[in-house]
Amino acid sequence: MSVEVGSKAPDFELHASNGEKVKLSDYRGKNVVLYFYPKDMTPGCTTEACDFRDHHESFADVDAVILGVSPDPVNRHEKFIEKHELPFLLLADEDKQAAEAYGVWRLKKNFGKEYYGIERSTFIIDKEGNLVKEFRKVRVKGHVESALEYIRENLS
Repeated sequence: MSVEVGSKAPDFELHASNGEKVKLSDYRGKNVVLYFYPKDMTPGCTTEACDFRDHHESFADVDAVILGVSPDPVNRHEKFIEKHELPFLLLADEDKQAAEAYGVWRLKKNFGKEYYGIERSTFIIDKEGNLVKEFRKVRVKGHVESALEYIRENLS
């Protein structure tokens, strides 16, 4: 299953790094940058999280909230946040319900092996809860700036 730009973004409820359960619908009235990444503490995921951290204020300036999602458990998210001083929530999608709803739990190939994992992707959701932009198969370098630019040009 996958979502389409222009449709309602699938709602979900996940445990967050602040110890609470978070629903996507809790953020109606704000733009949401929902980014899915494979695993805490890995090089690409750390770079991406730190890029979002470094642009956090710029996203806040355009009324956008950043939510990171991976299959990691909350306690691992807490360590990741602490180590890299991340100012946004990370959500634990241990059963992959959100990843499947957004079509990012995919069969991947690496060094000749096939396995399921998260396809690095970002979704921009407007204040009414509509999916307005998707970035799939994300390359980390320059990605955060592209997402911010899209919001500035289209949603602020």
